[in-house]
Amino acid sequence: MDRRRDEELVTAAREGDVDAFAVLVERYRQPALRLAYGIAGDEAEDAVQDGFVKAFRSLDGFRTDAAFRPWLFTIVANEARNRRRSWSRRSKLALQVREQPQPTGAAADDVAAQHDQRRQLLDVVARLPDRHREVVSLRYFAGLSESETAEALSCPIGTVKSRLSRALNQLRTALGEEVAL
Repeated sequence: MDRRRDEELVTAAREGDVDAFAVLVERYRQPALRLAYGIAGDEAEDAVQDGFVKAFRSLDGFRTDAAFRPWLFTIVANEARNRRRSWSRRSKLALQVREQPQPTGAAADDVAAQHDQRRQLLDVVARLPDRHREVVSLRYFAGLSESETAEALSCPIGTVKSRLSRALNQLRTALGEEVAL
């Protein structure tokens, strides 16, 4: 595992070290996929791939005083939005889950119940208005902080907080219970 900071990897990638950018891709691939699935559903993998390609091509324009992760996730989110608009269809939201051995008995019932709860939550998130779905995807699926989410959306942190609050209220109403993301 490469322990270099993002800034060091970006500098190396700018100087032609493709392996340094590959480390960044590996580091952020899974959260980028979760983010893109939250926005574009089944088009997520293509959006992430296109986002990483655009990020690589735009490294010279990246401000070294800025954080890399929000910058990258902004590009991925834009690609996901573009894919969602261009295909103009509502895909079911599907997060990639690693294949796990299927337990039997009571444990199987627990796994099935968790899967059903997750599917229900994801279906409700998919029906949120775009601005609410995006803020939930960035904050909870991609794991950005509120300030990083604000940076990725190019809006004030107060806007992120209000959109999150409204989105969570909509989720609570739709699910009829407390939402735990």
